[in-house]
Amino acid sequence: MAEEAAVALKEAQVVLGYKTYLDLVEDLLEGKTVLSSGMRKEIERCRAAIDHALSGKCVAVVSSGDAGIYGMAGLVLDICRERGLSVSEAVRPSPESDFLLKIIPGIPAFNAAASIAGAPLMHDFAAVSLSDHLTPWELIEKRLSAAATADFVLAIYNPRSKSRPDLLEKARQVLLRNRSGQTPVAVVKKAMREGQWKCVTTLDQLPVEEVDMQSLVLVGNSQTYIWDGWMITPRGYLEKYGLEDD
Repeated sequence: MAEEAAVALKEAQVVLGYKTYLDLVEDLLEGKTVLSSGMRKEIERCRAAIDHALSGKCVAVVSSGDAGIYGMAGLVLDICRERGLSVSEAVRPSPESDFLLKIIPGIPAFNAAASIAGAPLMHDFAAVSLSDHLTPWELIEKRLSAAATADFVLAIYNPRSKSRPDLLEKARQVLLRNRSGQTPVAVVKKAMREGQWKCVTTLDQLPVEEVDMQSLVLVGNSQTYIWDGWMITPRGYLEKYGLEDD
């Protein structure tokens, strides 16, 4: 967790979030009004947070990773726009604002997972979520294909759930149309949390059955390689400048 996020939680009077994420920060929530809810209650959660802020409370909305990457920051702003509210940045407050908002950057899952896998994101990459709850599979498949064709490293979020266990295999087949089966792949589960698990393998050998919603899948590009258990995508320094003596 970024230190600024920990400070915000300590200062908040009201904290809202998905129950699983709130459980991870339980030690920071003592003495606060805590409102937790399950999946697919995101709109209600953000509306409640805005209402508490309008009442003058200091409110924190908890997301995992970074609130602006597949998190709640965008939805909070969407709802404020729909309600005609004026919201200003906390660092540049405006007296005309209905309330102040600060989006605190966190550590995205692809950053945490990449640091565990090695250095797979050293060159251009794309992040794609396989969740078809809000995005139709046809569009997800189109994005996967485009990223694979353009030789991006891929960070795949929401790879496999109980309700859609087949989507990761479908994604793998899409990638194999444009990538070698020997393309390096890393799966990192529960990155930097208790129960962390890592597997560095290839696209052919991707252990689909081991992947769940707490996993992130990193797929290399044509230059990515595996060395000593690490997944590495070279930036190109050695190719351009070579090794020089000290």
